[in-house]
Amino acid sequence: MARLPVHREPKHQRNGHASDQRRSRRSPPELSTLQAHLVAASGEFVGTFMFLYFSFACQIMLTTQASEKSLANGGPSSQQNIFTALVYGFSLLVNVWAFYRISGGLFNPAVTFGMVLAGALPPIRGLILFPAQIIAAMCAGGLVSCMFPGDIASTNTTLAPGVSIASGVFIEMFMTAELVFVVLMLAVEKSKDTFIAPVGVGLALFVAMMGGVYYTGGSLNPARSFGPAVAATQFPGYHWIYWVGPLLGGAVAAGYYRFVKYFNYEQANPGQDATDGDDA
Repeated sequence: MARLPVHREPKHQRNGHASDQRRSRRSPPELSTLQAHLVAASGEFVGTFMFLYFSFACQIMLTTQASEKSLANGGPSSQQNIFTALVYGFSLLVNVWAFYRISGGLFNPAVTFGMVLAGALPPIRGLILFPAQIIAAMCAGGLVSCMFPGDIASTNTTLAPGVSIASGVFIEMFMTAELVFVVLMLAVEKSKDTFIAPVGVGLALFVAMMGGVYYTGGSLNPARSFGPAVAATQFPGYHWIYWVGPLLGGAVAAGYYRFVKYFNYEQANPGQDATDGDDA
């Protein structure tokens, strides 16, 4: 019996159809601008919640387990303060690394404000992320107070004896400026180190809090101070410094970032991102 002729497409056409099919299967639908903002806001809500939930829980544990010796001077020991800084720094590191591809992993109104001023974040995106961060902080504080024994008020940020309100504002400002500038230079500025930016961001918070926990509570984040204050229904009369100080710090960091960008800082110390194979 004679065989019927079989029609075969040219190889290049078959390959083209196959690649088109693969692209059609793999290409996700494009998000609208509003959808993108909402997805980013969801990432900020979940990320901020996880960051502060574990931080608050660990800080309550540290306070509850503190020995009588650590409280002999009327406050937490230096060891407890270092552990508190370590807890917040590592919690931020892990959650920034997990969520930065969704929302940027900001988790902080002061960082958001600084990035808007630096031109790294659209103002509308900042306005959408801000309430997500605040609500997440309140949820974290409320759930920790319900689920863990201990007093959520122990996580409140307060001034140490002898620290004036004015000093507290400037301490918070400079600590937050350090954090925001690290975010801008490691995460916003793309370089060969960008992929490990979460490590630098977490370490920046750790370093700032090591000196700041005792004197101001080491907030660097209005949401971090607001959440437990709402959960404990205890607002110190100077609570406003934990908004003004960090926001000023974000503005200082953004101002210096724009200064070095304007003068092309890459030319001041060239070759920092060169690889072994690049010309000097």
